[in-house]
Amino acid sequence: MERAIILISSEQLKNIKHVHFIGIGGSGMYPIAQIFHSKGFYITGSDNNETDTLKAVRDMGIEVFLGQRAENIGDADLIIYTAAIMADNPELIAAKASGALCCERAEILGLVTSWYDNALCVCGTHGKTTASSMLTQIFVDEGRDISCVIGGKLPSIHGSGLAGKGDTMVCEACEFEDHFLKLYPDAAIILNVDADHLEYFKTLDNIIKSFHTFAEMAKKAVIYNGDDENTRKAVEGITGKTMITFGFGEGNDYRAEIKSKKGLVTAFDVYYKGELARTLRIHVPGDHNVLNALAAAAAARYSGAEWDTIEKGLDNFFGAVRRFQKIDEVRGITIVDDYGHHPAEIACTLRAAKGLDFKRVWAVFQPFTYSRTKLLMDDFARALEIADISVITDIMGSREKNTDGIYTEQLGEKTKNAKWFFTEHDVVDQQTAEQKEFNFNQCADYIAENAQAGDIVITTGCGDVYKLARILAQKLREKE
Repeated sequence: MERAIILISSEQLKNIKHVHFIGIGGSGMYPIAQIFHSKGFYITGSDNNETDTLKAVRDMGIEVFLGQRAENIGDADLIIYTAAIMADNPELIAAKASGALCCERAEILGLVTSWYDNALCVCGTHGKTTASSMLTQIFVDEGRDISCVIGGKLPSIHGSGLAGKGDTMVCEACEFEDHFLKLYPDAAIILNVDADHLEYFKTLDNIIKSFHTFAEMAKKAVIYNGDDENTRKAVEGITGKTMITFGFGEGNDYRAEIKSKKGLVTAFDVYYKGELARTLRIHVPGDHNVLNALAAAAAARYSGAEWDTIEKGLDNFFGAVRRFQKIDEVRGITIVDDYGHHPAEIACTLRAAKGLDFKRVWAVFQPFTYSRTKLLMDDFARALEIADISVITDIMGSREKNTDGIYTEQLGEKTKNAKWFFTEHDVVDQQTAEQKEFNFNQCADYIAENAQAGDIVITTGCGDVYKLARILAQKLREKE
């Protein structure tokens, strides 16, 4: 794998005055818009749905068009769009025909990271948003004037990004279609390496090669999970950089030893080079989140943060939005929402929940993309079986067409203790908002009738299954 080519340079930006964002309300687009706005560019944007993020964009004085139409681009010199925008989108077609410079979000994020002297880029198949949010929280509590681009909303910063004036940037680095190879990391933080996005990478070996390339790109340091075999393979042969390991194993530079687990709180000792450095605690469950916190602590220490600040930051972190986020508790039933959409992520979340003191664990899963559901169907089934009961919604096709005839019931039939609800095959691929709402209501009705006090219900998936969590809470409340 070779480093991806950046199609825009800082030199080109000198002639840019008006920047337009197609999909400005996305969690990955909003922080880039913040940073460009802070640099004095005139910004406009468009999106299809009204959200809290769009309100935040408007509060910055940015004009936002609801709905994507050719005329929205105006006289923009630079047009930025997300990978989720389909090729037949009329606004994107107009942008590419306008003569303006058009760049995908990942290219622009790469350019942005090159503007900072301490760009801390957090990558890994799982845990990127949580670890980068933890690291951001540490710096916020320290009072450092940072910039950040993270993949989810962090309550303390009221969004998914910051545009600071300092030289430190925290950036979530996504491996999807090698997007992270467009970044300019000063330090690469590698949480883990697993088989994902196989529709692009094809094999695990190719994924490992991409992570190796990313580690090589780091200018100064590589901070990596010394317990993870695939991560160790990815950093083999890397020289000329500060190499820092973290994990539970004895040989790691930063080692965690769990002391106690009570409810959602886990306390653990951190040893650095064999010496006890600090006892920390986190408010998100699971051993995997101890590793995320350890990675954040190692990156913060590398960047000069004191242990007091790290302890305070982690103690003030109660999860990013959609990362084991407690939505409600009604009639003794706890409702949690999680972004996990890969079998390994779902398995981690469900094992963490099973380790808590709930009566039964429900997994409510919205599969995302037909290709991923097809490639990982058996793995999804095994992960969902960790729960006591699973409920599966329609597949969210997103950017894909259902060319292989992949449907919810195929996964449901492979999964023990599962109940599934699906739209008829001839309309599911063009599912309307009304049909999706009906599908979610079917699932919520079933759970509301069968869940018991002491149960935990976890909605999981990277689409809009979080809406189902709120529908369920309302239905349970109506029963009270």
